[in-house]
Amino acid sequence: MSNLDLLQKILVWVLPVLFAVTVHEAAHGWVASKFGDNTAKRLGRLTLNPIKHIDIIGTIVMPLLCLSLGNFIFGWAKPVPVNPANFKNIKRDSAIVAVAGPASNLLMALIWGGVAKLGVILLPQWGDNATFLVNAGSAGIAINCVLMILNLVPIPPLDGSRVVSSLLSPQLARQYEAIEPYGFLIVMLLLFSGVLFTVLGPLLGAAQGFIYSLFALT
Repeated sequence: MSNLDLLQKILVWVLPVLFAVTVHEAAHGWVASKFGDNTAKRLGRLTLNPIKHIDIIGTIVMPLLCLSLGNFIFGWAKPVPVNPANFKNIKRDSAIVAVAGPASNLLMALIWGGVAKLGVILLPQWGDNATFLVNAGSAGIAINCVLMILNLVPIPPLDGSRVVSSLLSPQLARQYEAIEPYGFLIVMLLLFSGVLFTVLGPLLGAAQGFIYSLFALT
């Protein structure tokens, strides 16, 4: 996709990014509702309508900035509100709700792998239209693998930190979660310094490589 201009990149990436962040957040709310917390449902957040989940900076500005600087893309949506007090087993249910987001990204990465494979199959007949499917599918694999792996990093408020908290004593969990007000800044510093993807790069490459191999895209 390196030969695409900015407008073409936007057209290729817009649906994968919107679905990646929207389904991720809706998955948290949907699983939370299954464990007794209807907070997201009452607020109308159990929907795949991206308008309900869009964060101006994370869903629009950040992806556009990334696309204008290169082929890497990153973004997020408004977090779905979850009230663990409504869970029967707070530690267990909170961990499962947290994992639901990255799990949804894995599922979507596989779906986008199917889209890319369809594009490859149709390439001789469809030409440029099939090329769009291949590029969009590749974008879908990339953004969903990034969100899946990044959200498992144990830095509050990322999903991985919820799993870690569920394994700690109440006192240690409170001390650990006290990092949360600074977590976003920490993640941004690690991201733009390159440290984060130096560490996560091998995992990201392995995840994408698995999907590409699964659908025989390489």
